[in-house]
Amino acid sequence: YACFPPTARDANHDPREAPGSSENCPCTAHRTNTYRYSMSEVEVPRNFRLLEELEKGEKGFGDGTVSYGLEKADDIDLRDWVGTIIGPPGTVHDNRIYQVRITCDDNYPKKPPQVQFLSAVNMSCVQSKNGKVTKDFPLLKNWKPQYTIETVLCELRRDMASAHNRKLKQPEEGSMFS
Repeated sequence: YACFPPTARDANHDPREAPGSSENCPCTAHRTNTYRYSMSEVEVPRNFRLLEELEKGEKGFGDGTVSYGLEKADDIDLRDWVGTIIGPPGTVHDNRIYQVRITCDDNYPKKPPQVQFLSAVNMSCVQSKNGKVTKDFPLLKNWKPQYTIETVLCELRRDMASAHNRKLKQPEEGSMFS
């Protein structure tokens, strides 16, 4: 078995490096006692993977600063998702609520999803005319199949707090991309 971390922070962790105990392991898999085969051993079918993500999104997780679910409950292809990000404190995004559309095509999770802000936001990784997150966004550019919708939302929130985005002038709160 190999650690299958769902967050970018955990991506370089391999529990085999410290055999014996996982008590002090910081990776999400060990903190939540969920383990999966690594992608090199078994490939989980796309829909099974997305159903697992849907279940996690519906149950809720973390501190509630990001959430996600299907855009339409009857989307049997599990293609169109909507996420919510609450802006990080101490930034111009503080307590703002941002809506994000995530599209998982047939190549997900081998290829990254398409990500687009519906709420107007000024960030270096977001196209100002349509809200699409650029393919140069580090997580999308360096995509790994173990990353999830949760990973995408958490990394976007983390990027809001980065030095180059934390003080950028923002559109009026509540405005949307057209």
